[in-house]
Amino acid sequence: MSSTYGENLKLSIFGQSHGPAIGMTLDGIPAGLNVDFDKLQQFLNRRAPGQNDWSTPRKEEDKPEFLAGILDGYTCGAPIAAVIHNKNTRSGDYENLKDCPRPGHADYTAQIKYGGFQDAAGGGHFSGRLTAPLCIAGGLCKQWLEEMGIQIGAHILAIGECGDQYFDPMDPELESVGKDFPVLDPEAGSAMRDFIAQARAAGDSVGGIIECAVTGLPAGIGEPMFGGVESRIAQIVYGIPAVKGVEFGIGFDCACVPGSQSNDDFAIVDGKIVTQTNNAGGILGGITNGMPVIFTTAFKATPSIACGQNSVSLSLMEEKELRIKGRHDPCIVPRAVPVVEAAAAIAIYDLILGNTQTNRRK
Repeated sequence: MSSTYGENLKLSIFGQSHGPAIGMTLDGIPAGLNVDFDKLQQFLNRRAPGQNDWSTPRKEEDKPEFLAGILDGYTCGAPIAAVIHNKNTRSGDYENLKDCPRPGHADYTAQIKYGGFQDAAGGGHFSGRLTAPLCIAGGLCKQWLEEMGIQIGAHILAIGECGDQYFDPMDPELESVGKDFPVLDPEAGSAMRDFIAQARAAGDSVGGIIECAVTGLPAGIGEPMFGGVESRIAQIVYGIPAVKGVEFGIGFDCACVPGSQSNDDFAIVDGKIVTQTNNAGGILGGITNGMPVIFTTAFKATPSIACGQNSVSLSLMEEKELRIKGRHDPCIVPRAVPVVEAAAAIAIYDLILGNTQTNRRK
C-alpha cells in the first residue's frame, strides 16, 4: 500500500487531516530499546502548528497516545502503535473543494482517482498533517540511532532568495543549528522570517530548501541498484507533501564539472580510509563510504494561498475563480525541518536493520 514504507521495519501512516485521529504503526523493531518520551515530545513540538508567526494558526497539542509496542519505557517486540487526536478542526472551510479543486493541491487528482469519495477537509490523507505520525516514528528511530553514535540534523538552506550557509560536508556541526528558527547563520534566519512575513501580508506563500546531514554512519550500509541509500531515503522523503526534489552531495552540479573535480580522492587519516572531499554525499554505488551523508530537499510554496486563483467547477464544467478559506502556513519549510530528519532516521534505521540481518547470515 502507498501509506506503508520499509523493508526490514514496516511503517504505516493512517488518518485524515480533520478526522478524529491520525497515527502510525511501526513493526519489525527489536525488543529492549529504550524510549525517552520527553525527548520524543520535544522533537514533535518542533513540527507542531500554531507556535509562531510563520506557521498556520491551527493549534494542535500533537501529544501521541501509545496503544501498543512499548512497555515500561522499552520496546517489547510487538508492533508499536500510536495516535494523535485532532482537536482543532474547521472542516466547513473546505466544503466547496470537491467541486472546485485548489490549484497545486491533490483535490482534482484525488477526485478522479477516488470518484468523489475522498475526504477533502484539510486535504484529507494528502495533508501535511500526516507528517505528525511520521515524526513519531522518526523521532523514535532518531533516538535509537543516537545510541549507536549516529546523529541526524537539518537546517533551512534557503527560503526564496534568502540563503543560509551550507553544512561543512566533511564535518557538519549539527549542534550549531539554531533551535528556534533552524538555520546556521542567525542573520540569514532573520532575512528569511522577513521574507515569509512579506508573503503572508500579500496573501501569498513561499517555498525553500532544507539540507540534512547524517554523521557517524559506518561504511558498508546499503545495497546496489534499487536498495541504495539514495533510493531508500528519497522514497520516504518524497512521501512528504510539497517535496519536489532531492539531491545528494553536490547533486545536479556534478553534471557541470569534470570527473577530476567531482570524484572524491581517497586518503588515510589516523589509520582510517576517508575521502578528501565529499561531493558524493557519503554514498558510492548506493552504499555508505563512511563520510557524512548529505542531501538537500526542495519544497514548493504552500499551494493554499489567500490570493484569488483560477479553477473550475467540476459539476458545471466551467471556469471559476477560487478563494481559499482555512488556516495555512505561508511557508511550510521551517516546520518541515524535523520532518526531513524523521524521514532520514526511518530510512537509515531500516537500512541498518537490514545490514544487521545480512551480517547474521554470514
